[in-house]
Amino acid sequence: MEQRYLDHIMKQPCHAYTAADHAVWRTLFATQAGILQGRACKEFIAGLHGLDMAADGIPRFDALNELLHAATGWRIVAVPGLVPDDVFFGLLANRHFPASWWIRKPAQMDYLQEPDVFHDIYGHVPLLMNPIFADYMQAYGEGGLRSNCLNSLGRLARLYWYTVEFGLINTAEGLRIYGSGILSSKGESIYSLESAAPNRVQFDLQRVMSTRYRIDSFQKTYFVIDSFKALFEATEADLAPIYRALEKTADIGAEALLANDRVLQRGTGDGWQSTRDTG
Repeated sequence: MEQRYLDHIMKQPCHAYTAADHAVWRTLFATQAGILQGRACKEFIAGLHGLDMAADGIPRFDALNELLHAATGWRIVAVPGLVPDDVFFGLLANRHFPASWWIRKPAQMDYLQEPDVFHDIYGHVPLLMNPIFADYMQAYGEGGLRSNCLNSLGRLARLYWYTVEFGLINTAEGLRIYGSGILSSKGESIYSLESAAPNRVQFDLQRVMSTRYRIDSFQKTYFVIDSFKALFEATEADLAPIYRALEKTADIGAEALLANDRVLQRGTGDGWQSTRDTG
């Protein structure tokens, strides 16, 4: 790996964790373990079990890496905080996931503006055990490196936000969560699937890249994919033509619905049906 990436990573300081830090992990883990049954996608649950992620305290990255690298070639690397865009994309392109090592305080159990170790490790890493999603994340990093000189990082950030962080997936059992920002949040795990307030719109790449998002509240709109394979195929191509097309279009508000949106509404049982919104 290039030195410019190595300069931003560090050894996980396991000695720095206090008993209170491990207690916060245990509380968060136990809470989400109960809430996510029947709400998280099966690939997340499988990854959690495959990593043998423990409920008893903050895990060691090197122990997780033995299982993760054997499964999909990915590794977790500790970072002191947010890293520059080019470093972030470069790490992903090299199948290295940058993870915060510190954990939130007890007063911050359900909301943080900056990701901590629970968000990054519990929320993100289990899906990296899935080969297709692991490839998507690498492709996203490669796309970011290509886009870094196209003045399009804002568009690409929206794709990450509405998929990796706050994505939903439609399954035979109903809508399920795969976005880490939801998976690591008690309140949004329930709200994203059960509240009548947010829009749930079928994923469309240009629609997603045109849509603003909120960082100070639960999401106003969730985009729903049909499969990780479909997500990968929709985003693996060169995005430069899409960026050029979007230069001529206006941004869409986080809460807006368009006349041609395919809006998912709950049908009978656990099923969700896609309908055209009439505006």
